Amino acid sequence: MANIQVKELDKRASGQAFEVILGAPAPDAKGEFPLSPPKKKDVSLEEIQRKLDAAEERRKLTVYFPNILFQNHEEVQQKAMEENNNFSKMAEEKLNQKMEANKENRTAIMAAMNEKFKEKDKKLEEVRKNKETKEPDSEEGTSED
Repeated sequence: MANIQVKELDKRASGQAFEVILGAPAPDAKGEFPLSPPKKKDVSLEEIQRKLDAAEERRKLTVYFPNILFQNHEEVQQKAMEENNNFSKMAEEKLNQKMEANKENRTAIMAAMNEKFKEKDKKLEEVRKNKETKEPDSEEGTSED
């Protein structure tokens, strides 16, 4: 691999292009990679059994794990529904309390207004009575003149 040629193809402002030509390998050159596969070490019966047990554990986990996730998902869904129901109940109770308070306030305001109108009616009635009692006096006074 000692025979390498480099040709410059193009030179531009954006960059350069080269062509690299590799020569044929020398006949006496040895490859870097061994041609035979690596030797396998002897596997003992205990190691085979350990690997089989580990594979069985992995298989059990793949069967068991989705069930755990499914159960957990159901629990989470149930809890979310309970929280949602509790929130709805609390919101409804608060709304009912506010509506009751508004109703009581409105009733109290209406009662106060009715009381105020009654007082005004009493004052008007007094003024009318006073005016009626003064009118005959004023007629007598005008007749004398």
